[in-house]
Amino acid sequence: MTIVVGHLATPEGQEALSTAVTEARERNAPLVVVTSGKRPVDECRAELDELASGTAAGVDLRVEEGTGDLAEDLIRTATSTGAELIVIGLRRRSPVGKLILGAGAQRILVEAPCPVLAVKV
Repeated sequence: MTIVVGHLATPEGQEALSTAVTEARERNAPLVVVTSGKRPVDECRAELDELASGTAAGVDLRVEEGTGDLAEDLIRTATSTGAELIVIGLRRRSPVGKLILGAGAQRILVEAPCPVLAVKV
């Protein structure tokens, strides 16, 4: 069983990644990080290599290149790896904004083949 998380260069993405590392360590599970497809994969790998030698040391970390549709990529990766958890980051919203969840997050929550941990920043 694996933990799946998307790699985004946003505060929400960084918090999701940090939480996913913690979950992978506690569950002794491999961590699959899916890149957003919007940044060069080599740039993402360099950041993740740094993470793997620091806070994620000892975690079995794998990187998969995304297509640009992060919701689809996370769902597909979770399905193909038999993931036990998907971790996503959400930003805080105003009271009106809480009525509308982001389309990507909503799609992941509805279509995920496993539990989804949503981390608020």
